[in-house]
Amino acid sequence: MTVWTALGAAAVAYLIGSVPIGVIVVRLTTGKDVLNEHSGRTGGTNVMRTAGLWAGLVTGLGDVLKGYAAVALARAIAPSADWLHAIAGVLAVLGHNHSIFLPERRDGRLRLRGGAGGASSLGAAIGMSPVTGYLILVVPVVLFGIGYASVTTLTIGLMATAVFVYQAARGSGPWVYVGFGLAAEALMAWALRPNLRRLARGEERLIGWRARRRDASDPPA
Repeated sequence: MTVWTALGAAAVAYLIGSVPIGVIVVRLTTGKDVLNEHSGRTGGTNVMRTAGLWAGLVTGLGDVLKGYAAVALARAIAPSADWLHAIAGVLAVLGHNHSIFLPERRDGRLRLRGGAGGASSLGAAIGMSPVTGYLILVVPVVLFGIGYASVTTLTIGLMATAVFVYQAARGSGPWVYVGFGLAAEALMAWALRPNLRRLARGEERLIGWRARRRDASDPPA
């Protein structure tokens, strides 16, 4: 594998991650711009709040597939280059969080819009180790049990990283995948800074059964 091949695979991984599936789904289903709704992110949670449950699920699945596709491409190009698989996964998450297709100039500064990276991180993790796919079953339990999408996102990332640590310690997986997990977790935490600040103040928005329970306990207006 040449340096140019590796750079090409990395660039394509970023572009795959940059595809704003949430923007497309919301536009097609409601005509709205999800970037102007609620948190302004493109991930499944904000899409669900904007366009409904099914739109959120489609977006979440699409974002998982983005991460998986980026790693699968790297594995196809260089099956034994574990470091390239990890880099492709990180770049897919980076592309999702800071999409080249969603530039915005605010206060004279250019920034790239996107999501928080949870689903894309999970997809990339599945591409590296299919056993992490079982974490998909944990997502709704954690999401609707804890009630905070930000905490769920970070929890799933930590669980995937724990799987990689366990595999590496047993010699059944490379340590560089642990590096992917830590880098992806850092990208998610950076994207979720506003949520974590609200969470610390007790102002983070609830979803799931806890939100319904709180709404039911509120006195009528």
